[in-house]
Amino acid sequence: MTTPVHSVDSVRHTDRLWEATAELRAAIDDLKFLRLLGDGSLPLDAFRTYIEQDELYLAGYAKALSILASKAPDATTAAFWAASAAGAVEEASLHHSLLSSDLLPNANSRAEHSSACLGYVSYLIATAATEPYAVAAAAVLPCFWIYADVAVRLSGAARDVLLADPEHPYARWVSTYDSEEFRTVVDGARSLVDEAATLATEAQREAMIRSFVSATRYELMFWDTALHPTPWPVSL
Repeated sequence: MTTPVHSVDSVRHTDRLWEATAELRAAIDDLKFLRLLGDGSLPLDAFRTYIEQDELYLAGYAKALSILASKAPDATTAAFWAASAAGAVEEASLHHSLLSSDLLPNANSRAEHSSACLGYVSYLIATAATEPYAVAAAAVLPCFWIYADVAVRLSGAARDVLLADPEHPYARWVSTYDSEEFRTVVDGARSLVDEAATLATEAQREAMIRSFVSATRYELMFWDTALHPTPWPVSL
């Protein structure tokens, strides 16, 4: 993977993306869902709802990453996004295994996309398909970066939960994202977005900020609706 060179006093474009979402990220950190997830006290039905929705989300996210890979500027970059798409599919299969286990309550009905989940994946797929590569790359970055950022803060509580219950599904989930392997992937995604920004026009760099902000909004909504679901107007 090619890593862009930054001068000592330069600001990475991804730093600008991060700064633009400061208020949104503070709201994410304050979510009751994440606090309860970290300390292991989240109701089991809410965790099942989250895992069900995340399984659906990952299928759409893999499509967005695959489209992004097809628009990548070189083979190495394409390979990174394609491998990330494959990783999302593998992660979805692990979710399915958890949902099929005895660790969570049985489902009353077949899961369907929540409005937040459907909006998020539709936005990512549409952006990957219709926007310039750089804008699409910025849109998929929050799912990498914010997950890792949240996991770092939850990991301390998760370790305490795992000491008390080594099989606790919540703590195991947090530990997956608070890992050196996942942080390496996040760093790789950031570097590629920085590289894309150096080759983009000023208008595209502004659009990158907007796409990163939009995806971060969906991250907030996605997590929150697991604990505070927003039903569709008419249930089928």
